[in-house]
Amino acid sequence: MTEQIETTGAAGPTEPAPVGGEHPVPARKPRRALRAALRWTTAVLTFAAFATGTAYAVAGMERTDVPGLATESDGRWDYPTLTKPPLPSGSPGPFADSNKTASHYADLRRLVLPAPHGATPDKALTGTDGWLPTKDFLSVYDAKEDRAELAQKFTDYGLRHIAARGWTTPDGTRTAVYLLQFDSAAVLDELTRELAPYDSPGYPLRGAVEMVADEDFPDASLVTNVSRVAYVESKPYGKEQTRQAYVSAGDVLALVIQSRKGTANPVPFQQTVTLQGQLLG
Repeated sequence: MTEQIETTGAAGPTEPAPVGGEHPVPARKPRRALRAALRWTTAVLTFAAFATGTAYAVAGMERTDVPGLATESDGRWDYPTLTKPPLPSGSPGPFADSNKTASHYADLRRLVLPAPHGATPDKALTGTDGWLPTKDFLSVYDAKEDRAELAQKFTDYGLRHIAARGWTTPDGTRTAVYLLQFDSAAVLDELTRELAPYDSPGYPLRGAVEMVADEDFPDASLVTNVSRVAYVESKPYGKEQTRQAYVSAGDVLALVIQSRKGTANPVPFQQTVTLQGQLLG
């Protein structure tokens, strides 16, 4: 099955949008969904699904589909057209009925979101043959004891490998995307609850220890079979601000981190998190 989209114009891309509505993590504050719905009542998602083969592409959202994102200067990045890698012969998709463990059989390294056009790659995140050592990933967390605890949890929960990519855009925004693949969705669900409580992260990031739930992330961007918990660094946050999100899909957990001197623009953060969710969903 192939789902094709276009990204148009150097000044502003056509952002890929969810192929379906995402199943969010269990709501801990019912009023949050209502507030978000009132803010985004005019949001319209464009769906595209075309069946032609084993490769997949992600569907697209027009710039004017989301309130507040209607102008070419809204801050969206120009991502390349996104295509999911083909599955090995005879392997089901992660959410096929026959896939009882919700496993991703496609090459995890090819499921990491590519950098937008004009960005400078972070070569430190390429790892060896595209695989990032666990100790390098753990360095994003602030406390030494947290890093040691998570290292043991990753072993206990059957972490298989980590793929990552990072880049810096011309406005100075630094982005890091990590994909962690575990033995099954069942074990990952338990770990995700520990890493990503609703109100604030379970394990603070280095340099951004005071983070709160990102209440302004549009629910219109939710993706089928994918859970998302997003946070934003609260004031006062010093010289730069950080945003982060955990995205869980089957046996894969994604961590997206964006930091920028001054204020981290929410628009490219929301775009990046949504696109990564679509690639995994």
